[in-house]
Amino acid sequence: MVIKVYLATASGSTAIKKKQQDVVGFLEALKVDYTEFDIATNEENRMWMRENVPGEKKPTNGIPLPPQIFNDQNYCGDYDTFFNAKEDNEVFAFLGLAPPAGSKMKEPSEKEEEVEHKDEEHPVTEDDEEHPVTEDEEEEPVTEEEEEEEPVTEDEEQGEAATES
Repeated sequence: MVIKVYLATASGSTAIKKKQQDVVGFLEALKVDYTEFDIATNEENRMWMRENVPGEKKPTNGIPLPPQIFNDQNYCGDYDTFFNAKEDNEVFAFLGLAPPAGSKMKEPSEKEEEVEHKDEEHPVTEDDEEHPVTEDEEEEPVTEEEEEEEPVTEDEEQGEAATES
Protein backbone atom coordinates (compact mmCIF):
# COMPACT_ATOMS: atom_id res chain seq x y z
CA MET A 1 0.00 0.00 0.00
CA VAL A 2 1.21 3.43 -0.90
CA ILE A 3 0.73 6.47 1.31
CA LYS A 4 -0.11 9.47 -0.83
CA VAL A 5 0.39 13.00 0.44
CA TYR A 6 -1.22 15.74 -1.62
CA LEU A 7 0.73 19.00 -1.29
CA ALA A 8 1.02 22.39 -2.93
CA THR A 9 4.67 23.09 -3.65
CA ALA A 10 3.84 26.65 -4.71
CA SER A 11 1.66 27.81 -1.82
CA GLY A 12 1.48 31.42 -0.70
CA SER A 13 0.32 30.37 2.75
CA THR A 14 3.03 29.85 5.34
CA ALA A 15 0.54 27.92 7.50
CA ILE A 16 -0.04 25.39 4.71
CA LYS A 17 3.72 25.13 4.06
CA LYS A 18 4.39 24.42 7.76
CA LYS A 19 1.65 21.80 7.92
CA GLN A 20 2.99 20.08 4.80
CA GLN A 21 6.53 20.10 6.22
CA ASP A 22 5.26 18.68 9.51
CA VAL A 23 3.48 15.77 7.80
CA VAL A 24 6.34 14.96 5.43
CA GLY A 25 9.00 15.33 8.13
CA PHE A 26 7.14 13.05 10.51
CA LEU A 27 6.57 10.38 7.84
CA GLU A 28 10.29 10.50 6.99
CA ALA A 29 11.24 10.21 10.67
CA LEU A 30 9.03 7.12 10.96
CA LYS A 31 10.52 5.75 7.72
CA VAL A 32 7.07 5.45 6.16
CA ASP A 33 7.10 5.04 2.38
CA TYR A 34 5.00 7.76 0.81
CA THR A 35 4.60 9.58 -2.48
CA GLU A 36 4.06 13.30 -2.83
CA PHE A 37 1.48 14.57 -5.32
CA ASP A 38 1.71 18.26 -6.18
CA ILE A 39 -1.67 19.92 -6.68
CA ALA A 40 -0.15 23.30 -7.60
CA THR A 41 1.54 22.13 -10.80
CA ASN A 42 -0.67 19.21 -11.81
CA GLU A 43 -4.38 19.73 -12.44
CA GLU A 44 -5.08 15.95 -12.45
CA ASN A 45 -3.66 15.65 -8.92
CA ARG A 46 -5.74 18.61 -7.75
CA MET A 47 -8.95 17.18 -9.23
CA TRP A 48 -8.28 13.66 -7.88
CA MET A 49 -7.66 15.02 -4.37
CA ARG A 50 -10.81 17.18 -4.40
CA GLU A 51 -12.98 14.34 -5.70
CA ASN A 52 -11.69 11.78 -3.20
CA VAL A 53 -11.92 13.74 0.04
CA PRO A 54 -15.24 12.61 1.58
CA GLY A 55 -18.00 15.22 1.65
CA GLU A 56 -18.20 15.36 5.46
CA LYS A 57 -14.45 16.07 5.60
CA LYS A 58 -14.54 19.00 3.18
CA PRO A 59 -14.54 22.55 4.55
CA THR A 60 -17.65 24.71 4.18
CA ASN A 61 -16.42 26.15 0.87
CA GLY A 62 -16.09 22.59 -0.48
CA ILE A 63 -12.42 22.89 -1.44
CA PRO A 64 -10.06 20.84 0.76
CA LEU A 65 -6.65 22.39 1.39
CA PRO A 66 -3.36 20.49 1.42
CA PRO A 67 -1.97 18.44 2.96
CA GLN A 68 -4.45 15.62 2.40
CA ILE A 69 -3.35 12.07 3.14
CA PHE A 70 -4.50 8.83 1.50
CA ASN A 71 -3.55 5.18 1.80
CA ASP A 72 -3.72 4.16 -1.85
CA GLN A 73 -7.37 5.04 -2.71
CA ASN A 74 -8.54 5.28 0.93
CA TYR A 75 -8.81 8.69 2.57
CA CYS A 76 -6.87 8.94 5.85
CA GLY A 77 -7.38 12.60 6.73
CA ASP A 78 -6.13 16.15 6.63
CA TYR A 79 -3.48 17.85 8.74
CA ASP A 80 -5.70 18.21 11.83
CA THR A 81 -6.58 14.51 11.96
CA PHE A 82 -2.94 13.63 11.28
CA PHE A 83 -1.83 15.91 14.12
CA ASN A 84 -4.34 14.32 16.53
CA ALA A 85 -3.15 10.83 15.56
CA LYS A 86 0.45 11.96 16.08
CA GLU A 87 -0.37 13.32 19.55
CA ASP A 88 -2.13 10.05 20.48
CA ASN A 89 0.73 7.89 19.09
CA GLU A 90 -1.69 6.37 16.57
CA VAL A 91 -0.14 7.50 13.29
CA PHE A 92 0.15 3.97 11.91
CA ALA A 93 -3.51 3.26 12.66
CA PHE A 94 -4.40 6.63 11.08
CA LEU A 95 -2.47 5.63 7.96
CA GLY A 96 -3.99 2.15 7.92
CA LEU A 97 -0.59 0.55 8.44
CA ALA A 98 0.65 -1.95 11.00
CA PRO A 99 3.23 -0.39 13.35
CA PRO A 100 6.77 -1.74 12.95
CA ALA A 101 7.92 -4.39 15.39
CA GLY A 102 9.07 -2.86 18.69
CA SER A 103 7.27 0.40 18.00
CA LYS A 104 5.74 2.33 20.89
CA MET A 105 2.92 3.39 18.61
CA LYS A 106 -0.18 1.38 19.34
CA GLU A 107 -3.09 0.35 17.23
CA PRO A 108 -6.44 1.42 18.73
CA SER A 109 -7.46 -2.16 19.53
CA GLU A 110 -4.41 -2.65 21.79
CA LYS A 111 -5.18 0.52 23.75
CA GLU A 112 -8.82 -0.53 24.27
CA GLU A 113 -7.75 -3.97 25.53
CA GLU A 114 -5.29 -2.33 27.94
CA VAL A 115 -8.03 -0.16 29.46
CA GLU A 116 -10.35 -3.17 29.84
CA HIS A 117 -7.66 -5.14 31.71
CA LYS A 118 -7.02 -2.25 34.11
CA ASP A 119 -10.73 -2.05 34.94
CA GLU A 120 -10.86 -5.79 35.67
CA GLU A 121 -7.90 -5.60 38.09
CA HIS A 122 -9.17 -2.56 40.01
CA PRO A 123 -12.95 -2.17 39.84
CA VAL A 124 -14.10 1.39 40.61
CA THR A 125 -16.35 1.90 43.62
CA GLU A 126 -18.24 4.96 44.83
CA ASP A 127 -15.56 5.55 47.49
CA ASP A 128 -12.86 5.65 44.77
CA GLU A 129 -14.59 8.53 43.05
CA GLU A 130 -14.71 10.60 46.26
CA HIS A 131 -11.12 9.90 47.35
CA PRO A 132 -9.00 8.11 44.77
CA VAL A 133 -6.19 6.01 46.25
CA THR A 134 -3.06 5.67 44.17
CA GLU A 135 -1.10 2.44 43.99
CA ASP A 136 1.68 4.00 46.09
CA GLU A 137 -0.62 5.03 48.90
CA GLU A 138 -2.63 2.53 50.88
CA GLU A 139 -5.15 3.35 53.55
CA GLU A 140 -3.91 2.70 57.07
CA PRO A 141 -6.26 1.45 59.78
CA VAL A 142 -7.45 4.02 62.33
CA THR A 143 -5.96 3.56 65.80
CA GLU A 144 -8.03 3.77 69.01
CA GLU A 145 -6.34 7.08 69.92
CA GLU A 146 -7.35 8.60 66.59
CA GLU A 147 -10.94 7.42 67.04
CA GLU A 148 -11.16 9.11 70.46
CA GLU A 149 -9.73 12.44 69.22
CA GLU A 150 -12.27 15.14 68.67
CA PRO A 151 -12.15 17.07 65.41
CA VAL A 152 -10.45 20.46 65.52
CA THR A 153 -12.45 23.43 64.25
CA GLU A 154 -11.01 26.33 62.22
CA ASP A 155 -11.37 28.69 65.19
CA GLU A 156 -9.32 26.36 67.40
CA GLU A 157 -6.62 26.02 64.70
CA GLN A 158 -6.36 29.80 64.32
CA GLY A 159 -6.18 30.24 68.09
CA GLU A 160 -3.37 27.68 68.37
CA ALA A 161 -1.46 29.34 65.53
CA ALA A 162 -1.75 32.73 67.26
CA THR A 163 -0.46 31.41 70.60
CA GLU A 164 2.50 29.67 68.92
CA SER A 165 3.67 32.94 67.25
